[in-house]
Amino acid sequence: MLTGSELLAKVKDLGDASKSDLVRSCGYVSTKKDGTERLSFTAFYEALLEAKGMSIGGGNGRSGKRPGRQISYVTRIQFNGNLLVGKAYTAQLGLKPGDEFEIKLGKNQIKLVPLGAAEEE
Repeated sequence: MLTGSELLAKVKDLGDASKSDLVRSCGYVSTKKDGTERLSFTAFYEALLEAKGMSIGGGNGRSGKRPGRQISYVTRIQFNGNLLVGKAYTAQLGLKPGDEFEIKLGKNQIKLVPLGAAEEE
């Protein structure tokens, strides 16, 4: 399978060839159990985008994470008075279970300061 500049050059050389011929000529083809060929259009287009400097997901087409909601950076006090900071936020900061914080209350704000860290003012 061609990638990078080789892929771009081959696509340019083939010019007006059909999409199937392009995919086949660049090596994005496999053989099924029954002996027929299977063209890998998705892998071809992902490699083509990568060769042009663009990327989908994690680079190989799969980011390793399931798509889902985007975090909003907004939270609410729960019915029982608790304030929840979810896993998505702690994961972004690389926090692990057992990490400790000092709670500092300011005017209309709550700060969580890691124990042992100097607070930036």
